[in-house]
Amino acid sequence: MTADALPSLTELRQALGPGTGFRRARLWWILGGLALALAGAGALAWTLKGRRAQVSFVSVPVRRGDLAVTVDATGALEAVTMVEVGSEVSGRVLRELVDVNDEVRKGQIMAEIDPTDLRSSVDQASAQSRGSQDLVQNAQATAAESARTHARNEHLGQEGILSQSERDASRGARDRDHASLQSARENARVAGAARAMAVSKLQKATIRAPIDGVVLARLVEPGQTVTAGFQTPVLFKMAQDLRQMRLNVDIDEADVSRIHEGESAEFTVEAYPGRKFPSRVVTLQKNPKVSQNVVTYLAVLSVDNGDRALLPGMTCTATIQAETRRNVLILPNAALRFAPPAPAKGAAKAPGSPLDGKHRVWVLRNGQPEPVEVKPGASDGRNTEILEGALQEGMSVLTETKDPA
Repeated sequence: MTADALPSLTELRQALGPGTGFRRARLWWILGGLALALAGAGALAWTLKGRRAQVSFVSVPVRRGDLAVTVDATGALEAVTMVEVGSEVSGRVLRELVDVNDEVRKGQIMAEIDPTDLRSSVDQASAQSRGSQDLVQNAQATAAESARTHARNEHLGQEGILSQSERDASRGARDRDHASLQSARENARVAGAARAMAVSKLQKATIRAPIDGVVLARLVEPGQTVTAGFQTPVLFKMAQDLRQMRLNVDIDEADVSRIHEGESAEFTVEAYPGRKFPSRVVTLQKNPKVSQNVVTYLAVLSVDNGDRALLPGMTCTATIQAETRRNVLILPNAALRFAPPAPAKGAAKAPGSPLDGKHRVWVLRNGQPEPVEVKPGASDGRNTEILEGALQEGMSVLTETKDPA
């Protein structure tokens, strides 16, 4: 309500008409109320104007420096070498000599399979091998006798004592006995191989550690029967030296071009909050993995686990140092997200929206925010490189508004 809108004194007198002092008092009460209302409205307007004038902005300077570009990924730890120790023979497990978390040396006995049937097979194969050797010796004697007979008949034939047909018959007998000898030798070789196979199976009834390492899992118990058929039954799972491990992480296809062998990285695990473990990229596999239409690639990182703090299977969050931008203009990401309370004069689009591949940041000029178009580059998640634009080192860009207290 303004002063022009208030009724005049004459109008009030005419409205009230001639009357007593009571009417005059009533007039003064109305005038006083109107004056108070006018004063309150003015005070409110002054307060709001003052508050608008007190709105300020928080700004940060544009600086030049190095920007470390990182790639975040998640994955799981595993041993460098994992071995499943199985049984190549069937039978009942007699005993197991190692348990989970035991460290074993290569060749150490881990378990034994009942060798009764295998020993019988060895005895049978040995007997067959000895019998075949006897047959070889018999064939050798026969072949030697046939050779001597043939040689004698040849001499007698030359003397004219034996006919040609008798000489031919002795030659045929010699050749047949020689062939029998070769066959006996081959049979003996087969019997020897069968015996060697039976001995090998007997030896495999004793399960030995194939590598130096630690037992991660024991999958059978003594008394359990295992059957070696189309698939080898697994008795133990072993990991070679857990002081060296590897971390497999999935890299998003958008970040694959930034990952290279030899780049440094660090990761965290939930078991040790606040602790960061160093690592390094060993390889980036080119075979894609598709899950729910998301394409990722497997990166393998080497991990030094000298204190044995890390265990296979732990979930990790890794940060890979992909590249470093040196001596570039840098500003915080908050400046790219900032939008002033009201659009600046002459702004064609909403604050902060991309314009032809560029973005806006805001600077104060004459106390008012004005947009500056920029083209952002690489980002480390907190700061962003500025590739193009009118920004210069030392200029202040707005990041947020600060309301009056």
